[in-house]
Parts: sequence; structure tokens; C-alpha cells
Amino acid sequence: MKTNILFHTPSGVLSSQKNMAKINGESFHFNSGETILQFVRRYFKKDTVPTLCDASNLEAFGSCRVCSVEISRPGIPGSRTVAACHTPVEEGLIIQTETGSIQKLRKNIIELVLTDHPLDCLTCEVNGNCELQDTAARVGIRRVRYPEGKNHLARQKDLSHPYMTSDLSKCIMCYRCVRACDEVQGQLVLSVMGRGFDAQIIKGSNQSFNDSECVSCGACAQACPTSAISDVFESKSIVGQEKVRTVCTYCGVGCNLEVSVKSGEIHSIQAPFDAEVNSGHTCLKGRYAFKFYKHPERLQYPMIRKEGKLERVSWDEAYDFIATKLNEIKTKYGPNSIGGISSARCTNEENYIMQKFIRAVIGTNNIDGCARVCHSPTALGLQKTFGTGAATNSVADLQHTNAIMIIGANPTDGHPVTGAKLRQFAMKGKTTIVIDPRRTEIAKYATHHLQLRPGTNVAVLNMMLYHIIKENLVSKDFIDIRTEGFEDFKENILKLNIKELEEVSGVKSIDARAAAIAYATAGNAMSFHGLGVTEHYQGTYTVMLIADLAMITGNIGKPGCGVNPLRGQNNVQGMADMGVQPYQGAGYLDVTSVEFNQKYNDFYGVIVPKEIGLKIPEMYNAAIDGHFKAMYVIGEDMAQSDPNTNKVIKALESLELLVVQELFMTETAKYAHVVLPGASFLEKEGTFTNGERRIQKVQKVVDPIGEAKSDGQIIVDLMNRMGYKQDDYSAEGLLKEISQIVPFFAGVSWKNLGVNGKQWPVLKDGTDTKILHKDEFKRGKGKFVFKEYVETPEILEYSEEYPFILTTNRVLEHYNAGTMTRRTGNNEIITEDILMMNPDDASDNKIEEGEIIQIESPRGSVQIKVHITDEVKTGILSTTFHFPELMLNIVTSDISDEIAKCPEYKVVCVRLKKLEIVMS
Repeated sequence: MKTNILFHTPSGVLSSQKNMAKINGESFHFNSGETILQFVRRYFKKDTVPTLCDASNLEAFGSCRVCSVEISRPGIPGSRTVAACHTPVEEGLIIQTETGSIQKLRKNIIELVLTDHPLDCLTCEVNGNCELQDTAARVGIRRVRYPEGKNHLARQKDLSHPYMTSDLSKCIMCYRCVRACDEVQGQLVLSVMGRGFDAQIIKGSNQSFNDSECVSCGACAQACPTSAISDVFESKSIVGQEKVRTVCTYCGVGCNLEVSVKSGEIHSIQAPFDAEVNSGHTCLKGRYAFKFYKHPERLQYPMIRKEGKLERVSWDEAYDFIATKLNEIKTKYGPNSIGGISSARCTNEENYIMQKFIRAVIGTNNIDGCARVCHSPTALGLQKTFGTGAATNSVADLQHTNAIMIIGANPTDGHPVTGAKLRQFAMKGKTTIVIDPRRTEIAKYATHHLQLRPGTNVAVLNMMLYHIIKENLVSKDFIDIRTEGFEDFKENILKLNIKELEEVSGVKSIDARAAAIAYATAGNAMSFHGLGVTEHYQGTYTVMLIADLAMITGNIGKPGCGVNPLRGQNNVQGMADMGVQPYQGAGYLDVTSVEFNQKYNDFYGVIVPKEIGLKIPEMYNAAIDGHFKAMYVIGEDMAQSDPNTNKVIKALESLELLVVQELFMTETAKYAHVVLPGASFLEKEGTFTNGERRIQKVQKVVDPIGEAKSDGQIIVDLMNRMGYKQDDYSAEGLLKEISQIVPFFAGVSWKNLGVNGKQWPVLKDGTDTKILHKDEFKRGKGKFVFKEYVETPEILEYSEEYPFILTTNRVLEHYNAGTMTRRTGNNEIITEDILMMNPDDASDNKIEEGEIIQIESPRGSVQIKVHITDEVKTGILSTTFHFPELMLNIVTSDISDEIAKCPEYKVVCVRLKKLEIVMS
């Protein structure tokens, strides 16, 4: 009689299935494709098989050989030694991790490494957290039998960079830094020079960190097993520190951060390897740009303007003043004379409580936020076509896609961790379509780069849709079953004059056709879009056409597909989810609906308004016209970051009351009647929702500076002061409230978010959603929307007198108005805004590299330094607006999207003026 033999499985349950192998005499189940190292570490302690060159976020390499094990097979005499890190497990394999010969081999390897390594462990920054030190102890090194050699890399430390450091005398040539630079960041800055004993790690062409093309992501420093490459914060030192996990405050990627705290102050930041969003990776902003939190310029106490000057007051005096003034204005002019602007830098809970304050306490729908000036067209466009204004898929779906389309985005600068993944996709020769007026970093590797004139996205997308239909590459089954409006859409597309679209966009029809065919025939294709789509006169329609592209090819509702907006700020998605817009309350419920209005009335316990409120540009117009009297602003610097600066300032100066909650004395705060000190993301708790709808915990790391309070607690205090009972701010308490009114947060609680959060919609049982619209669109059927190309009024009115087109962009090192990053080491890397100009334009206008010129628009003028580059075409200029010294938005226009009222930062008519040199 046969008897089944039972074996260990990962869950500890005994099994008789296949895929079995032995570790030190015991049988265990292995996963297909698993290496010996991965197999052993699932069942035993990590150091059962020691390593030096292995890292969890890097491909197996096998250079150190410390992970060597002996393997044999049943019925085959003898055994052999292999590297466990890259040797796959096979059926019936017998693995021995601790034979005498293996122990001797490992010991010998480590002894040889130590002969070429300084033995200054007690004074080394990574003492106690050094993998070489740990491995030497693990293999039993008590003395080194070989003579000490002259350390061939004993040289001066590289301390040239604001963040990155190196001491290559500590290098053990494991190649982890090189591999991290290649595999994690894709920057290819680090490499190896020389052979054998003369081999050494170099930066660029054997330069310093500061002179190289290093982008300071810190992946190499985190990967280094010693202190050969590190940073100025000594982030791998562990003495006397506690670690707190939180989420980055900068872009919409939502990187997880592990913050080391020592004596109540932040010591350093690392990226946790188990984070689904960033897997041990982050950019220089997330990893290094945190010192702003205790900068001497931080606001630390409330202030009220008295006789023209801001003076320090108590919180009670500030609250009484604000409550009294708001009540006076409300009584005299009505609640619609008051409005609020909330912030994507604040948590979901703070944004929720802010919109509740404006609606339930003030009694108006005049609530808006920074999404108005960035991704409001995305929300409206996708709601119109799909029914939900958010990303359909996750960035992780890149592993399932065959093609990507990046339109109006430079993710290596704006969304660096996602950008690194997209760039690596392109670098591997996979189908990559870039639609952008600039030759961005990813465009350099793209299969197709459609370098269009700014403002002509609709023209180019219509050309692509035309060719997909003409080539009969439409997904007929998907269209018939899942969509509506296609026949009318098709008829309108086929009527287009392609020659005219070519001429207006500067993109040849043949190139648009090639890109369209590549997208339509890929099988799985993902699109990613940014502010180069939304910040246009036809921004909302462009988003709709991107959705049309996905639907017409069936690239929706499955892995490796979808429409994925690259959200500009850390919580711009969450801010909109919480109801920070004048036409939709929390959960995107229509404020004009009788049903939803009653729902809000019952939930808030007061009568809330059902008239659509003012958007931010409309607030400015109303203030200038004298109808809008008070504005409450949290964490937004409109005076620097919103377009047509002079108009914004005029609106702010027209207010009877301007309250600003901020971290620093921003350009906007300078016009405030009351300034309140808010807390940074490191000083409070809550949740952020990233660009892929992932709700993640923000955990308090340190106490707020001075008298500062969390923005949520300030609003709660004011609500209670004005007679509305609201419990003190807490993430847990407010999430419980939110889950009862926001349908797609129904199953969200502080406790069940776990380490990696959940992607909404979250069902009541806690199940989240990775992919939207799998079986049905939120609106039922996806709706095709046609829109013909229309020239922006900016070009029609001003292009003759102002012949250049200025478009705006962002750089890696800074964040929008730069309020935080300018107060960190990032300011040593990028110190000013510069104007990118094509070499032909520079030559024609006799302008030299680094020359300061004046650019003029119908709104005003600024002086700026020129950088000559072929990144932009002739007639196109590009710059950032990170620095208040320049105030670039003096020249930008307040022409806005036809529907969402998002300002058109990307098309600004300007002319150039050389400055006269005054001889002394």
C-alpha cells in the first residue's frame, strides 16, 4: 500500500503536492521560478544563508559568493557549490547551507574582503548596521589570517554634494550601488572603472557627486552594505533612534517613508522595501528635503494685522477675531460673500473638515482647492466619460502592459519614482509614445515622440483617433457592449481635415498614424497624463479624448491598461474626494441634487446650500467686483503660484478679511489680516490618497513647532467657536465620519488601512479595488465625446504682437512655489528659475547662454536667465515658477479651461527684450 509523504508549506500546513525540495534534511514546498535564497528565507531566518551583494529590490547578481550553498540531487552522486541568490530551485533538490566546506568558503571570502577594508568599525557611521560587520560575525571571523594590504581605495572622501557622500575606502565591490542606480533609478551615473584589484566605483566620468548627473535619489546609499556611499544625514546609523512610518508630502506618487527620530528631532529618512508604492525607492525631495520642518522661518504663533502690521496674539484672540469678522460679514453680505481654499498638502481628514466648515458653518458652497489649477479637467473629463474622475489602474500594472503613452507630463521630474519606472520601460525598447512640446527625459528614449505646438493636444489626439478608425483597429466588441455614442463620434472624427490638424499642431499625420497604430495594436496599453494636458483652454476635452482612445481600443478595465493621471501634489486626489470643489460635496455628490442635499442636511445636522459655489478664478473676479468679502486659505500660495499675479494680488487686497494658515510667510500670507501657524505632514496624523486612489496613513513623527497646530484642529476649534459642535481632530474619528458619507470610503478605517493602505472604492468588508471599470463603467456605459480643435483665445488675441509661446514646467528639485524645498539642501542644487530657449531663437535674437533678458506678455514682464537647449523647438520657451524672486506668473494668463476653469499655464504669448548694459 502506498503512503503519501507530507511536507512543510509556507503556511505551516503539511502537504503532499509537487514542487518539493529539501533544506538541511527537511522537505519544503517551493514556488515556481524561486531561487534557493528566496526559498530558504521563506522558512528560516534571513542569515541562514548570509549575503553581501544581494538586496531585496535588486536583481540577483552573484558577485560576492557569500551565499554559496551545496546542492545535490537524489540518485546522482556528489554535490556542487552554487550561489543561492541566482540558482533556481528544482524538484527534489537537496540543499545544504552549513557544511564544513561551505563554512570554510564563506569565511575565506570575508577574510579576503577585510584585508582591503579599514577596520574602524567603532567610529564608522554604520556601526551596528553594517552588513559586512554582521556577515563577518555570522561566518565566525575572529581574526584575519591574511596579511593586511594597502587599501587601494584610500582616498579623500567625496563631500562635494549637498546630500550625497562617499568614502570608497569602505567599498567591497558588491556592485549594489551601481545596480541600484541602474535598476531602481535608471540614471546610469555609477559604474565600474578598472579590472581586478584595480576596479573601483566611479560617478559619471570619474567625477565627484556634485559634478556628475546624480539626481540625489539616495538609492545607492540605501543599497550600500557599508558606508562607502552614504549621505550627510548618515541615514544608516541607528544609535538611539525610533522609526516612524509615514507618507511623503510632495508629489502624487505617495511614497512611503521610514523616518528616524532621535531626541524628538528627525535624524534621517529611508524608503521601506515593503512599500507597494515605492519599494525602497524615493526621490531627493522625499528622502532628503525634510529640514524645512524646523527651519527658523517657520511660523510659530498666530498673528493679526493691527495698524498695517502683523502682530503676535494668542490663539483665543485669533479665534475670536476670525469668528467675529466672519459672522459680521455673513450677516451684512450673506454667506456667499465668504469662501475657502483648501490644500492638497493637507490630509483627507483636514480637507473634509474644511469643506464641512465652509458648507455647514458658513453656509456656502464657495469651497475650492489647488485641483482647480491643476487636475480639475481630469476629474470632470473622466466623470463625463467613465463616471469616476480618478486613475483606472495602478502603476504596478506596468509589468502587464505592452505600450505606454505619456502625454503632457515629464514624470522623471514631476513624479520621480513613477518616472523612473516609465523611463526604464522606454529604455528597454518597449513601445513608448510621448506627446509633449518638450524633448523630455523619456522622450529621448521614446519609440514615438509627437513634439506638438503647446495648446494643440486636441488636434493631435483627433488625428490618432482618425487613423485608428481608418485602419479599422477599433475594438468592436468592447465598443458594442461597454460604450455608447460611438457612431456619432466616428462620423465626426472622419469629417476632420487632417491637413489642417497637421499644420496647426506641427505634427505630421504620418507620425500620428504610426503612434496610433502602435497604441491600438499593443494588446495592452496604458496612458499617463499630466498638467500639459489639463492646464489648457481645452484641457477637459483633451482628457475626454484620452478616454476615447482607451475605449476605442478596449484598453480599459483590465491589467496593464487604463487612463492614469499623474496627480501633481501629494493629496490632490484626496482633496477632491473629500468635497473640496464648489459643485460636489464629500464623495462627489452633486450639491444641486435634492436627494444629496437632504443627505448632507441630515448628516451635518444643519441646512447646507444647494447652489453651486464659486471656483477660485470666480472668487478673484467677485472680490475685485466687490461682491466677495472674505477668504479663508489653508496651505495655498496663490499670489505666487496662480496665473496673472497682479490680478490675484488685486483680488486679495480687495478682501475685508483674508485668513491664511501656513508653514511660512508666503507671498499670499503677506496680504493676510490673520496668519495662523499650521503643522507640517511630519507633525500630524491623517491619510493621503495618492494618484492611484491609494489611501495611506500619515503618522505623526514629531510635535508641531512652537505654538503651531494641525490644520484640522484649527478648523475644529473655529467651528466650535462659531457654535457648531465638532469633536477634536483625530484621524481615526474623522475617518469613521467620512466612511459614513463618502460611498467609496465605506470600508475604510484607521485600523484596517495597514501598512500599504487601500485603493478606493473600499467595500464595507474592507475589500479594496485595484482596477476600475472591470465589468461596467461607474456611469453604466462609457460615453464617447467628440470635440473639434479650437485655438486658445491667448493665441488669437496676442500672438501677432507677442510671437513666442511660453509654457511652464517643473524641475525635480523643487515643488510648485518651492515654499518647503527652498528651505532645504535642494536650494543648493537648483537656485533659480531659468528660461529654456532653442539655439536658433537665441542666435536670431543675439542672446547668449546665461544672459538675463526680459520676457513681456500683455499682463506684465519679468527678467530671467536664459538656458539655450534643443529641448524646446523654435518659437517655444519654457520655464518654472518655483522662486518668488522672479514671480513668473506676472506674465501668465488667467484664460482658463472652458469647463473646469483650470488656468492655461501652458500657452502664454510673450516677446523677448534684450536688456541694455549700463557701463559704470
